[in-house]
Amino acid sequence: MTDILTRKTGRAGHITLTRPKALNALSWEMCLEAERALDAWAEDPEVALVILDATGERAFCAGGDIAEMYRRGLDGDLDFGRRFWSDEYRMNAKLAAYPKPIIAFLHGFVMGGGVGLGGHCSHRVVGESAQVAMPECGIGFVPDVGGSFLLARAPGRLGAHLALTAARMGPGDAIHAGFADVFVPEERWPLVKERLIETGELSALEEVARPAPASPMAQAQDEIDALYAAGELTAIEAALASSESDLAQAALKQVRRNSPLSMATTLAMLDRLGPAPEDITAALAQEYRVAHRIMQQGDFLEGVRAQLIDKDRTPHWSLPLDGVPQERVAALLAPLGEDELAL
Repeated sequence: MTDILTRKTGRAGHITLTRPKALNALSWEMCLEAERALDAWAEDPEVALVILDATGERAFCAGGDIAEMYRRGLDGDLDFGRRFWSDEYRMNAKLAAYPKPIIAFLHGFVMGGGVGLGGHCSHRVVGESAQVAMPECGIGFVPDVGGSFLLARAPGRLGAHLALTAARMGPGDAIHAGFADVFVPEERWPLVKERLIETGELSALEEVARPAPASPMAQAQDEIDALYAAGELTAIEAALASSESDLAQAALKQVRRNSPLSMATTLAMLDRLGPAPEDITAALAQEYRVAHRIMQQGDFLEGVRAQLIDKDRTPHWSLPLDGVPQERVAALLAPLGEDELAL
């Protein structure tokens, strides 16, 4: 069976990730196949809307399949990763600008590349099992696939907290943070999909929507805003260290574990985007500048080795937390000239 299934059924185009044993990790070919289907349906009069979902109980999509990217990069082949990221980001932009409704059903792990696939759709449905996160700083990368756009738009300083700690959002948190739109109990999903396919009308979704569960992050919003107010990595660490709250101490543990260069670069990315960006393409272009250079100038290869390949969980980062030169950050974010992302 293929890792992704695309078909037209009734009034809907339907894209299903079918790689549950790998938590539906998104491969390059899966990205390209999803894009081909979206392009084919954009002006197809038979397709009123698109349904995006995944098989298996554990994950909608737990991230991008970066093992091959790591192996190629280790051998000096930087072009493979660059082309993968370029194609993936182009798909992310198409999802955000798609001319027809896309209803994404987000269950279980929705992380990294999964956020890029489901997080920019017009109608993002979460159920009770949803666990949404952007964990890239833990592998020496930065939030990408348009994730920086969503983080920048999150309330207050919540985006910085989510990026620096990879904190997982349940359904209520995901809606509060702007990573999802509506809560529907998962037992109702088969019925609502049937109705969407049959009618091509969004009213089928509106009828089964329920109030969002409570959001612990919403309740902690004032504390998060205060802890991350400084906007600079060492100052944030100091603020976390000076607080005895459970939230601050858990965040401090993660900040001290993740790549300092990645975290500092992420904060700079969010600062450049501003608090309420409207254009995802600017975020994707900025992310691609980092992606284009990350294997040579960042901690990506070491982070992937430690977390996903050797799994020793002891990465040797290139810089200490209190020693990230702004020149290193600026170099990662500098324009690429003729190599800029083309969308």
